Amino acid sequence: MADSNLIGSKLLKKLPKEKAGRCYRKWLIGVGLLIVLVGVSGCHTLGFYGQAVKGQYQILAHQESIAKLSAQRDTPARLKQRFELLADLRQFARTELKLPTDRHYQNYVDVHRPFVVWNVEAAPEFSTEPKTWWYPLLGSLEYRGYFSKAGATNYAAYLRDKGYDVSVGGVGAYSTLGWFKDPVLNTFIFEDDAELAEIIFHELGHQRLFARGDTDFNEAFATTVGQEGARRWLKARGNEAELKQYLAHLRHSDQFVHLVLGTRARLQTLYGDQVTADGKIKAAEKKPSLSEQDLRRQKQEILDGMLAEFARLKTNWDGDTDYDGWFKHPINNSHLNSVAAYYDYLPAFEQILDAKGGDMEKFYVAVEQLMKKPKSARHEELRALAKTRLGPARAQRPQDLARAGGG
Repeated sequence: MADSNLIGSKLLKKLPKEKAGRCYRKWLIGVGLLIVLVGVSGCHTLGFYGQAVKGQYQILAHQESIAKLSAQRDTPARLKQRFELLADLRQFARTELKLPTDRHYQNYVDVHRPFVVWNVEAAPEFSTEPKTWWYPLLGSLEYRGYFSKAGATNYAAYLRDKGYDVSVGGVGAYSTLGWFKDPVLNTFIFEDDAELAEIIFHELGHQRLFARGDTDFNEAFATTVGQEGARRWLKARGNEAELKQYLAHLRHSDQFVHLVLGTRARLQTLYGDQVTADGKIKAAEKKPSLSEQDLRRQKQEILDGMLAEFARLKTNWDGDTDYDGWFKHPINNSHLNSVAAYYDYLPAFEQILDAKGGDMEKFYVAVEQLMKKPKSARHEELRALAKTRLGPARAQRPQDLARAGGG
């Protein structure tokens, strides 16, 4: 996903949407794509860049001014209301969260489909090491995105034929990292207020800071900004009921994430995966002593155990079904990785924010200093910080519980 363009989300997001949860993976798109087309080769590469150019052009060509749409009589009242909310979110992002709104989210595009892009992720059958793709200006990323579902599923089939575990997920929102002024899309404008707030703040977080070729760092940082921003916005607007509901969802998210990451860790032990100095997972150099049949059987037993544990967790969720959709996708190594990119380092970034007394500007400065370090040193520091924040990190800090009127 990204060729000289970038690609990358949430997405959450939180997790592949299909109403699976609030995860918005995103396509981060830059310029220079046309230049790159001249120098690349291979059917899949050329086809990918071609559809990326066409897809981004269609979005840029069809955007309309929100100010003009708001003034038109034939614009649906529901859409006008969302535009008013969006204006409030932009102001809050600029004044309270110190995020660069510039001219972002001042135009609107209806792409006439449920997702703007579809992300493809892959990993070997017996390793959680994610397949990566290299993109000019952005470095290596762990996903490839398509503006059509057919393009994504066709490429996914190609990877499956090569023996990979593959995951395909719809993307509702993306950031172009400042190369273009990001428009509002029909794929996310009608989400509930708290989720829309988190999406906008998350994507603007990418505009503030972005580490080249470091998906896990970027997504965990932006997720921290999105969630903290949504909490503060709900509190500032006096929406205690929705704040309490939002914090409850984040507690469920914590449990879900711990479940997925724990499952992934058990599989890594089974496969013999290794962790590099910069925190990346690498497949074992030596062939496992177990046969492929035994590996497959034990892998399935671990995944079945995760499904059983999720069913148990849901009995205490008061009917929350946000993550049901995630389990409707094939559960495999790449699908588990799609969660890790957003949450592996989230506790570390929350720790930094707390250490700065909740001051967003000081938080950004600290993260920017961390970003300047070599990738291996950066990840080592994040892992150390994450270990100091054991247990559910999001929504369970004392100040959050106080805001929500209790647990």
